Amino acid sequence: MKNQITFGTDGWRGIIARDFTFDNVRVCAQGVADYLKKAKMAEKGLIIGYDTRFASEDFAAAAAEVTAANEIKTYLCDRATPTPVVSYGVLAKKAAGAIIITASHNPGIWNGFKYKDQHGASAPDDITGAIVKSIDRILAEGQPEQVPLEEAVKRGLVERIDLAPIYRQQVDRLLDLPAIRKAGLNIKIDSMYGAGAGYLKGMLQGGSTKVAELNGERNPLFPGMVRPEPIASNLKRLSGLVRREGASVGLATDGDADRVGIIDENGNFLTQLQVFALLCLYLLEVRGEKGPLVKTLTSSSMIDRLGELYQVPVFETTVGFKYVAPIMLREGAIIGGEESGGYGFRGHVAERDGILAGLYFLDLMIKTGKTPSELLDHLYSKVGPHYYHRIDAKFPAAERQKIINRLRDNPPESIEGVKVAKIDTADGFRYILADNSWLLIRFSGTEPVLRIYVECRSEAEVKKLLEAGKKLAGV
Repeated sequence: MKNQITFGTDGWRGIIARDFTFDNVRVCAQGVADYLKKAKMAEKGLIIGYDTRFASEDFAAAAAEVTAANEIKTYLCDRATPTPVVSYGVLAKKAAGAIIITASHNPGIWNGFKYKDQHGASAPDDITGAIVKSIDRILAEGQPEQVPLEEAVKRGLVERIDLAPIYRQQVDRLLDLPAIRKAGLNIKIDSMYGAGAGYLKGMLQGGSTKVAELNGERNPLFPGMVRPEPIASNLKRLSGLVRREGASVGLATDGDADRVGIIDENGNFLTQLQVFALLCLYLLEVRGEKGPLVKTLTSSSMIDRLGELYQVPVFETTVGFKYVAPIMLREGAIIGGEESGGYGFRGHVAERDGILAGLYFLDLMIKTGKTPSELLDHLYSKVGPHYYHRIDAKFPAAERQKIINRLRDNPPESIEGVKVAKIDTADGFRYILADNSWLLIRFSGTEPVLRIYVECRSEAEVKKLLEAGKKLAGV
């Protein structure tokens, strides 16, 4: 049988019941078990978590039955748990890694299988490559063994665990939650029906700060949004609520809470690039931290400017936190971020954490006494104005190579009248223009979607460059 299970920028994802089946999840779990045994890490144990998607808890149980059959001590989350909470759990339990059943921000018909390494970070290519190699063998030889879950529990091979208290203690160490609770803010939260429901609200309520949560119940259909991704088009209800009730800020987390979206006090969406730059500014200026910044090539040139201003190095890598995390760990970076709204922090986990990022943003507001829009003005006073947008274009999977050929064989000399100074093909096709604006066209690593990104000096230029990108790709 040809293996249809491949690990992209953040694990394997498939459509439920068509690709994402119990048999395939068991095969993936056996691949992880094989890797841990070969790496002589099985004795450290493994955490298995899951999100609020359809049958995620059942898929997680199926994975646990396989790891238990391999005599690997398995800590199975007893409820839907955010990905960053599971990632931190790996460090707290000194486990070998974690399996997380989640498709993050994908539409509701999808589910996924993420694997985190011993650092709690997205597993790098050498680890996922070893897992996929085992998967190929298992598919050729037959299904893995399994132990019924309740039997595994009785034998002590599986232990149900609630990681929330451990994570909460970590957050208490990282920032002053009582100060946020008594700051008198009016905060609106959109948990997007995801695993992060209740986390921010639970940490922030109990003082003069008012907290209200939208979409905090489980609904695998994710009604009212195309997908549980914290971007402007999916946050209209949150934006309207912030405006109507005069809220200080709106915070949103995606389906597994490893990403954050911010709505300012006027109901306007702050782009992920603006938020990333503001969080860098918070660490450098407010907290006085020193250390490198790590960004993906889809992230803002504002990060480079901040690096110059505060005299810290900036490292750039291809898209995917599995590429960001190793640099963060190697260089002792204070933050790593990507355009999707995922940010990781030194002293925590080298992995995205939408919950902590949201709390840090609130702390930035309190420490500076500024509203989100005022913070953006403050940022621009240092780095100059930057405007950004991204659009996603679906395409038939069979057309992928044609699009690649079209972009590769027809390099433009100029775009919208501005000379192309450099073309970077490290991850997609990035056109850096003579005026320092840029256009990037790249394929999603998890679905048949072409992403077109733009950053430039005016909103009018954004629309023109996006249209130029669509024309170049022929979509």
